[in-house]
Amino acid sequence: MASDKLSVTMTKSKFGRLPVHQACLKGLGLRKINQTVEVLNTPENKGMINKVSYMLRVEEK
Repeated sequence: MASDKLSVTMTKSKFGRLPVHQACLKGLGLRKINQTVEVLNTPENKGMINKVSYMLRVEEK
């Protein structure tokens, strides 16, 4: 892998979203708008990020 961590920021609210999408945000460790977390660049995390990509900003570290 090019980098081992990703910086993920939630840019939109989780309220009113599908329960599966809310679960993806919880799995990534995101709770608030504009909260940033660093997650490992794994296929599992990439899948969750792809599912809710419309709510996130992602940067490679």
